Amino acid sequence: MKHHSGSVEVITGSMFCGKTDELIRRLRRATIARQKVQVFKPVIDVRYQVEKVASHAGSTFDALPIQRAAEILERLEDNTTVVGVDEAQFFDEEIVKIVQQLAERGVRVIVAGLDTDFRGEPFGCMPVLMAQAERVDKLQAICMVCGEPASRTQRLIDGHPAHYEDPVIIVGAAELYEARCRQHHIVPRGERTERSEQR
Repeated sequence: MKHHSGSVEVITGSMFCGKTDELIRRLRRATIARQKVQVFKPVIDVRYQVEKVASHAGSTFDALPIQRAAEILERLEDNTTVVGVDEAQFFDEEIVKIVQQLAERGVRVIVAGLDTDFRGEPFGCMPVLMAQAERVDKLQAICMVCGEPASRTQRLIDGHPAHYEDPVIIVGAAELYEARCRQHHIVPRGERTERSEQR
């Protein structure tokens, strides 16, 4: 079943806000509607199952792990009308061009990814994808400190907030990250503590 026109939908927010659950929900609805669906994920995301996108809540959907964004076009089947992309922030900048090309071909593209990194700064290609999308849904999690709505991702190392100068990309789940509100999101800057230097 073809679409009348292509489109780009972005599902974003902090970790633990339900992005992948929402992506899977939309993909399942497309499958029920007898649309041909293909899903892609970055090969570095091995937290759950290699050939599936998986939510923290346990929902899964078959996916192709790829190294580079260009592989989406290389592995796209002729009759595919819906393309899902999970953890889009990990892809190279070519993902932006590829998503637009797919939409221009009449494909419905559903992208999920973090809008900000652990520092609270824009993450990879996500800001551009959000700006160019027809629809953007920014979901919120629950702050693990106060229970208020959370929009940020807190990285913890040995129970302490990660330092601003730490690497941006470290793949992990509840053992490394928490959802936090603005007030309780902590990213130390400047000189490292003795604990940080010993890591």
